[in-house]
Amino acid sequence: MGPVPRLLREPSQGVPDVVDTADGYRECCERLAAASGPLAVDAERASGFRYGHEDWLIQFKREGAGIILLDPVALSRENVRWKDFSDAVSGAEWILHDAKQDLPGFADLGLVPDALFDTELAARMLGVRRFGLAAVTERFLGVTLAKEHSAADWSYRPIPRDWRNYAALDVELLIDLERVLGAELRDQGKDGWARQEFAHILYVSTHPSPSHKVPWMHISGFTALGRDRRGQAVARSLWMVRDELAREHDIAPSLLLPDHAIIEAARVKPHNGREFRAIRSLNERVRVRTGDDRERMFARYAPIQRQVRPSVWREAIERALELPEDEWPSSPSAGDTELANAPKSMRVWERHPRRLERLTAARGVVSGIARDTRTPADVIIKPQIVRNLCWSDDIDASDDDSVRVFLTQQGARPWQVDLVGESVRRAIM
Repeated sequence: MGPVPRLLREPSQGVPDVVDTADGYRECCERLAAASGPLAVDAERASGFRYGHEDWLIQFKREGAGIILLDPVALSRENVRWKDFSDAVSGAEWILHDAKQDLPGFADLGLVPDALFDTELAARMLGVRRFGLAAVTERFLGVTLAKEHSAADWSYRPIPRDWRNYAALDVELLIDLERVLGAELRDQGKDGWARQEFAHILYVSTHPSPSHKVPWMHISGFTALGRDRRGQAVARSLWMVRDELAREHDIAPSLLLPDHAIIEAARVKPHNGREFRAIRSLNERVRVRTGDDRERMFARYAPIQRQVRPSVWREAIERALELPEDEWPSSPSAGDTELANAPKSMRVWERHPRRLERLTAARGVVSGIARDTRTPADVIIKPQIVRNLCWSDDIDASDDDSVRVFLTQQGARPWQVDLVGESVRRAIM
């Protein structure tokens, strides 16, 4: 066994206060401008509590400036110029762990890095299987973090000291971690791969794709409705009412009505009061049992929950059941990008032996490359791209460029095309 990792309970320079005034913000920008080197970055949201996905706390660290915690909601109300922050850190590389989660929130504020290093993706490219921040710092720095409060309601004010400590620890070691991971990537010849991936993440995170045409079809468990279009009409009606109320009250939709309640109502289709009351989840306030301090956080939203009476859900169901058949939901249009994807179910593939043969061969090639390079197969190439390639009957594998062109059109980066393109082409010929 190796040495026992050191537990880091607090940042080396202590737990900072949250900056929520215009004067404090200007002082922070001055500190950052006078500092040098890359910028460690993180953000906290109130997912599971609030309707929106905006940042409620953003954290930074730069050598010479220390750790800075900013309240972006309060500062936006103070009408601070976020451009002042961008100017203060102009040219600095931003270091984030799982950047795709946080970059959209920063983009909403007008904050876009000039360059990016994602420590989570770097660790994955190095073959690390446990890639949470605490696991990665433990493996590469010999330090484990005292991590709690990851699922906290970060919109709560004032932010308690132990929450601020958690938030500060998220950026305390990122600069050191980037140095070590960057060296490892160079040693394994993966630095160029990583830079292409970082640039891709930066682009897609700051150029969001259009929202799904039928978001209510993303209800968890929706596939259980099969082709029951009338049931889908019930699900759609409940989802739309829930979404409208959640937006109005700024509360997570699942705290008003859980997905499983929508699916149950869609399957049962209650036609009278007795049938409606029999679905308990439509008649009871949502209570989240976590066995820890989060239960009190969820309880703060009880007054909002009580404002939404069960009759709201019953009326939504009744409206759906009264619809004529020609107003029931239909399948998404063929232009929906998700429909262009090959199926994931192997049962479907088994009905197409030639396509399945190509898929098996292509997967074997990718798995071999993954072993040889000590890189996860899903990092080598996105599995959906491989499925799409093998499902298509328009690929002429005898054409040297056909597979490369297809992979590029599907969004594969140049390093991925160079690494797998020719081998996969030969495998599916």
